[in-house]
Amino acid sequence: MLMQRSRLRRRPGTVAVAAAIQNEYHIPVVPHILCSGFTREETEYLLLDLQFLGIENLLILRGDKAKEDAYFKPTPGGHTHTTDLQEQINQFNEGLFLDGTPIKVKGRPFSYGVACYPEKHEEALNAEMDLEWFKHKIDHGAEYGVTQLFYDNEAYFNFVNKAKAAGINVPIIPGIKPFAKLSQLQTVPKTFHCNFPEALAKEAVKCKTDEEAKALGIEWGVAQCKELIQHGVPSIHFYTVSAVESIAEIARQIY
Repeated sequence: MLMQRSRLRRRPGTVAVAAAIQNEYHIPVVPHILCSGFTREETEYLLLDLQFLGIENLLILRGDKAKEDAYFKPTPGGHTHTTDLQEQINQFNEGLFLDGTPIKVKGRPFSYGVACYPEKHEEALNAEMDLEWFKHKIDHGAEYGVTQLFYDNEAYFNFVNKAKAAGINVPIIPGIKPFAKLSQLQTVPKTFHCNFPEALAKEAVKCKTDEEAKALGIEWGVAQCKELIQHGVPSIHFYTVSAVESIAEIARQIY
């Protein structure tokens, strides 16, 4: 018997959320466009809708593999790699639909960034090959990188230096996510394959409650961000899932 994954969405999608934010708050939005979960045709419809709404900036991602899969399995009719998705967007920017038909009324082209990993993507064989893939995405047209979350700023600084040495000359935006629960002290490093520096690990093991873990997450996040800002990072990307209140407090203290 073959298992078939079923996706059921009961919430607004990417286009609706992005448009609502842009219309309500009048700030630029950067919707995340994934390989996972979309066919090439659905991606084309998505691009048409976003362009019609005046949304021009994208973050292009492959998406995570399903928990039950040993490796990433693309959606039937979808893309396998970020670079495949980039090629479709590049073709769209050039004024061509998937089948090669010219777009009669061309809108403003999309600009986009991609993901990168200071501590290596979990599927990469080594850090050097992971960096090569990042450069490949930049060479394909990505204008900036956004990192996976990390807690060790030295890992970020070292990664940026290695990227520059490899000829990658685009902004690399650090990704920050404060842990907000006691359980996340165990799950976050394992799930996102990031290391706790020794100073953070020593404080983390002292936490006995969610409140203590949340307070430590905010304290460490503030210190991280202040140091990053002092080093002139282009901006900071906050991962807000399960950490909205913590990030609001961090932002209050650093800006």
